[in-house]
Amino acid sequence: MLEEMTLPLDSDGYPRADAVQRSVADADATRTANRRWWNQAAPAYLTEHGQDLGLADFLWCPEGLRESEARLLGPVAGCSVLEVGCGSAPCARWLRSQGAAPVGLDLSDGMLARATEAGRQTGIDLPLVQADATALPFAAASFDLACSAFGGFPFVADAAAALDEVSRVLRPEGRFVFSVNHPFHWVFPDDSDPARLQVTGSYFDHRPYVELDEQGRPMYVEHHRTMGDWVRCIVAAGFLLDDVIEPVWQPGRDVVWGYWSPERAALIPGTAIFCATKSA
Repeated sequence: MLEEMTLPLDSDGYPRADAVQRSVADADATRTANRRWWNQAAPAYLTEHGQDLGLADFLWCPEGLRESEARLLGPVAGCSVLEVGCGSAPCARWLRSQGAAPVGLDLSDGMLARATEAGRQTGIDLPLVQADATALPFAAASFDLACSAFGGFPFVADAAAALDEVSRVLRPEGRFVFSVNHPFHWVFPDDSDPARLQVTGSYFDHRPYVELDEQGRPMYVEHHRTMGDWVRCIVAAGFLLDDVIEPVWQPGRDVVWGYWSPERAALIPGTAIFCATKSA
């Protein structure tokens, strides 16, 4: 199967792209590419960011906002929680430590293997499910809360379908909070140096960012939605939009994470966090 094929790695341990472009990528191509990429990128990603993410901590974004301080989900003790795009599941383990009953879901079996290993290290066990965010394998009204910290939503071709699925599995008045790249980011280059903040693309160009392997096949796909796109999808899925948070860089945080940096964050937002409640 294509998703099981090995990708060549760069010196930093991440899969090496032969080309990068803005182009069309449908749901199947997106799903196959991202599962394959994250399966192979998991070791490098966790080597680079694992200390910041922690083994049982809930980091919403590279700006350093954590659920232990923000409490965007509200009281979680006794609640069933679905984390969409859990990766190695530090957020779900933190939720478990707070008395919640979380389920971690991810497309990548490589990431879920890391989650299983971290569960053994911490002694915090929880259910882990491999599935696509647009086809959640749960009955309707199964969860009290849902969350996603840069998990599945930038990496699906059909965000509306994924939001519909979260709405379906949430109970009425269930809270849903998720973070994504700020849509404004897409007009600028991926560069943490604020001196290179120049508009290089159109905010209204909906074509995804695609990395191609040496055969010209998509190996990583990230989709762009405008703020208006996200709001319309959230409302159409039956949610009331309670808040949109554009986190500021946390004081004293000395980290560069991709294009996120303290200097760039002082000028423009890098993350958008949407807080919503399912209609009764």
